[in-house]
Amino acid sequence: MRKTATGIFYHPSFSRRSYLTVGARLADFPAVLSNILKSGNVRLYEPEAIPRALLLKVHTPDLIERVQGDPLCSTAWHSAGGVVLAGEKIAEGEIANAFAFIGTGGHHSGRDYFGGYCCFNDVALCIVHLREKYGFRRFAILDTDAHHGDGTRDLFSNDPDILHVCFCGTDYESPDGTKVDVGYSSARRGRPDDRTMDEIYFDLVSRHFPRRASHFQPDLMFWYFGFDTHQGDYGDIGLSGPCYQNIALLMRDLAREVCGGKLEVVLGGGSHARLAARLIPPVIEILADLR
Repeated sequence: MRKTATGIFYHPSFSRRSYLTVGARLADFPAVLSNILKSGNVRLYEPEAIPRALLLKVHTPDLIERVQGDPLCSTAWHSAGGVVLAGEKIAEGEIANAFAFIGTGGHHSGRDYFGGYCCFNDVALCIVHLREKYGFRRFAILDTDAHHGDGTRDLFSNDPDILHVCFCGTDYESPDGTKVDVGYSSARRGRPDDRTMDEIYFDLVSRHFPRRASHFQPDLMFWYFGFDTHQGDYGDIGLSGPCYQNIALLMRDLAREVCGGKLEVVLGGGSHARLAARLIPPVIEILADLR
């Protein structure tokens, strides 16, 4: 099969109501991607449910049973399955990068706990799988969701081969420099100049993540992309579409520089269908070099 630039990973269940939605945030998908899908530069994949054997490499049996008993986690198996499949297709060279849709989130899920709209830790599951099957070792994660990726941080807190940089409203750096939180709340309150919040936030991302990732030299990079930070969503910090597009450009180009273009964008928080339909397609277009 001809190599394609970008893979899109989507399951029909993601467009129904689940933990991450006010109503059905992906109700307009995949229809709003019709022009993108005609471009010849992308391929749409429908993931299967993640196998229990892989879940048990990250989560406890008790957590899996509790997730199974929560009706709002009904899409969790296909959500995690899509993130893992995206990593596989990148590792195999079938695609250069990926955008993984989800029905339930991942970064608040730890080994034996879940919540905050998250059920299984999809990124952690993908990392474990890529290490075991493809020999990948080092991963860099940029988390720009509105809330701290505490589950991901807990799972990899003692792993020096995971760079985890979270823009979550606080400031912290581990002694080895691989676990970093970057605060933005003081900049938001103070506004020392006439810059917009888009400009302030992107400046923070561009100053703190690329230099660390370049030094770290990961085998693959993740961007955990939450649009809950957008104006009017539940994690509103005053951002708008151009900020996400600038981050997408930065991450696409950085991945090409440091890890052969291997980048997986995982959809995180965000609740409104009108925002999803407006904000997500431009990010995919950037990944696929369509803009």
